[in-house]
Amino acid sequence: MRIIIFMSLCLIGLLSKAQAQVYMTTTGLTQIFSETPMENISADNKVVSAALNTVTKEVAVRIQVIGFKFPNKLMEEHFNENYMETAKFPTSSFKGKIIDAIDFQKNGTYEVNIKGVLEIHGVKQEKTVKAKLQIGLGKIIIDAPFDVKLADFKVDVPKLVFEKIAEVISVKNHFILLPKIQ
Repeated sequence: MRIIIFMSLCLIGLLSKAQAQVYMTTTGLTQIFSETPMENISADNKVVSAALNTVTKEVAVRIQVIGFKFPNKLMEEHFNENYMETAKFPTSSFKGKIIDAIDFQKNGTYEVNIKGVLEIHGVKQEKTVKAKLQIGLGKIIIDAPFDVKLADFKVDVPKLVFEKIAEVISVKNHFILLPKIQ
């Protein structure tokens, strides 16, 4: 009887360790949008990695900046060469932690705040992002929109095109995270 109890406890221990603690994706979606009276500019990026540790509540996102695709190739070229300088700053990132209480074992939709450091164009800024987490069906979906003020990240916009690009860019993130296979 003791052997059965011992083996049951060992199995329970293994199963709890096998339960996913890290959820991730390498095909997240980040969209940017700039609205001005002269012209709207938008781009999508599907070269985005994201991870969430459900035990520590840590979140990490890494974006390949050159992955932004614009409807106009000239816009894309200007974005990469003149504004974001992707040869010099190839990635942007966010590393933070969910600061609200959340039960990752309970399916549902949760509004949370993620406090961390956003790095764009080589400049790091503390940022708190409001996000919506949907937990269920073996995955976690994160939707996290926020705004970025270009001047805060030393992204220079030449005066010649200043009327075509907003000072504040809207950023939308959508990540479907699946359990990391150990």
